[in-house]
Amino acid sequence: MKTRDDWKAAALAAAGAPADYDEPVEVVPYRFDGSAPFEPDRRDVLKALGAGLMIAVAAESSSSDARGEQPRRRRQGGPFGRGAGSVAARVHIGEDGAVTVLTGKVDCGQGARVELAQAAAEELRLPFRDIRLVMGDTAMVPDDGGTYGSLTTPLSVPAVRLGCASARALLVAAAARRFGLAPADVVVEEGKARRADDPNATFTYADMVRDPEAVRAMSAAIPENVELTPVADWRTMGKPIAKPDARDLVTGAHVYPSDVVRPGMLYGRILRGPSLQASLKSVDLAPANAMSGVVAVRDGGFVGVAAANSWRAAQALAAVAETARWDSPPAETSSAALFDHLRAHAQGGLPDRPMHEEGARALRASHEVAYVQHCPLETRAAVAEWEGDKLTVWVGTQVPFGVRAETARAFGLAEDHVRVIVPDFGGGFGGKHSGEYAVEAARLARAAGKPVRVVWTREEEFARAFFRPAGAIEMEASLTPDGGIATWRQINVNSGPGQVQTPYRVGKSDCRFLPSAPPLRGGSYRALASTANTFARESFMDELAALAGIEPLAFRLGLIDDPRLRDVLVEATSRFGWAERSRKKEPGKGVGLACGMDKGGYVACCAAVAVDEDDGTITVEHVAQVYDCGKIVNPANLRAQVEGAVIMGLGPALWEEIKFADGMVTNGRFQDYRVPHFSDLPTLDVHLLDRPDVPSAGAGETPIIAVAPAVANAVAAITGHRSRSMPIRAEARPSETAQTRR
Repeated sequence: MKTRDDWKAAALAAAGAPADYDEPVEVVPYRFDGSAPFEPDRRDVLKALGAGLMIAVAAESSSSDARGEQPRRRRQGGPFGRGAGSVAARVHIGEDGAVTVLTGKVDCGQGARVELAQAAAEELRLPFRDIRLVMGDTAMVPDDGGTYGSLTTPLSVPAVRLGCASARALLVAAAARRFGLAPADVVVEEGKARRADDPNATFTYADMVRDPEAVRAMSAAIPENVELTPVADWRTMGKPIAKPDARDLVTGAHVYPSDVVRPGMLYGRILRGPSLQASLKSVDLAPANAMSGVVAVRDGGFVGVAAANSWRAAQALAAVAETARWDSPPAETSSAALFDHLRAHAQGGLPDRPMHEEGARALRASHEVAYVQHCPLETRAAVAEWEGDKLTVWVGTQVPFGVRAETARAFGLAEDHVRVIVPDFGGGFGGKHSGEYAVEAARLARAAGKPVRVVWTREEEFARAFFRPAGAIEMEASLTPDGGIATWRQINVNSGPGQVQTPYRVGKSDCRFLPSAPPLRGGSYRALASTANTFARESFMDELAALAGIEPLAFRLGLIDDPRLRDVLVEATSRFGWAERSRKKEPGKGVGLACGMDKGGYVACCAAVAVDEDDGTITVEHVAQVYDCGKIVNPANLRAQVEGAVIMGLGPALWEEIKFADGMVTNGRFQDYRVPHFSDLPTLDVHLLDRPDVPSAGAGETPIIAVAPAVANAVAAITGHRSRSMPIRAEARPSETAQTRR
């Protein structure tokens, strides 16, 4: 029998901790010390970080290639910095030489903390354990944009590197002045500058803080000639370093947003309507206000209660709910009629004529993807505390500055009167972009005159959070006489434009996204529409291959011009043993493949699947996936990202589907909404292609996109029937819209 220590060791290993993790670990994630809830000014920032100097390094935008050569400068629009579209990187150096790196990015389990700390350690020439990283505290960090779109690695890692390389250059310059040498004669190792000819003559970051010229230079913009460390010289980046907070995460010591406790804090609950469109007509707060220690609030359509414990708050909410009266307009549609509704409301209408000429070998098919939920381990959570007209909110969000703006608008405050602090939180997957739960907590806290914590229930998370949009994807293509693609059409209705363009060589094409009138609230999700569009395209490619009489792999390879897409597909099929396994015929078993690209990454997936002949149950037995995201920053963290994406991708592929009727979700509990279980996990064979000559891309999203179509193609190979919907059904029959013309 395994002991507690055995389980602890296994958990630490799963978190990527090294074998000697019991050694003292000095790196700890930044935590607000709780001395005061609102500390936005420089004096208090320095109090939190320690005496020293802030190096504010700002550029309009910058990027560098993965070899660490001279960074190119270009303006960067969008949400990656305030002002003129700049990305700010800040480094605080204490009087004792301690280094704190500041970033507006957050960590929701994807490993941003470890990669950004690696980037800082690399350029500062410091041991990884000496880097302190402050993330997602709007009173202390630059606005680096939200944590989404797989953008931390390609944008924020270079921004941190540039800021830290600038600090190192200032250290070299100051040391050269001290030693009376040229900067080229100064070497930086282990956080110390030294004479190249004398290892005992050193100059530290603490010494630099006391150098007047260095102090003046610290406030200047990043110079044009800052050099990043070439890949060949990397000592910290590119290594499989464990998360610095791994021990706290696996032992339960980490404080998530839903764990934050403030002095005198109350627990809040919110009144919800019987349907998603319901509006409140009347309510009586007297039953709740009559309860000892309960505060009940109505603010327009908002009604909430707060009490000394969550049980009492639930009692008070139930008393209020009994008095509430609602207007509930008729629902526009239900999940049963969803896709007809989306097609009927497609803006501009669907094409009514085929692209190909009469008599061409052609195929048409309709694909559908359901609404799904993000299902984070930690539901939405926020703690709000007022100090006069200033507000501090501890919240699990992917966009701290966005939540700051949303909360400030809700209360008519200047943004600098709202401080948002984001502890590392329990999962986002694109689902934690809005800040309504922070506003809810703040409304209750203002009424109660005390801090209030609001944590959504799982039922609230399912029904009230936004969904991955449902979509209807219309496919049409025709073949050339030699088996090429003459015409290609892909129309995505409602779910989005991501990867709606085909990566294959085709003739005339028509690839578009048509917005619709969705009945449920849609929003970001891991890879968003790229998953839906890749599912439809890669499923359709297998059907076209059959029409052309060409084996699926050979058909794709004959139409791929991008060498990186070709490489991942060849590598995945080779490792999977596609040539032999695709020819082997075994009852109830089959294989499928798919590939794609998104956000600078390239992926190919092969799946071995079994289908139960009696009940149609689909079991994924083996997945081989190859991923190329350029130069790898942390192979252990990257592998975890890819494996997590494969497992997450199995959910919408096989089970996940939000059902709704009469304006309300009808399967908003885990006992009704199926997600992958440990018993569902296939054998995983993940291979990472490392390309030192290519800039690093992110990995949080792209690895999910090829999972569902690979499974769908395997199921079709087994059953002879094509399921054109997600979730995939083995018992599906050929769609009536599929037509072959010869």
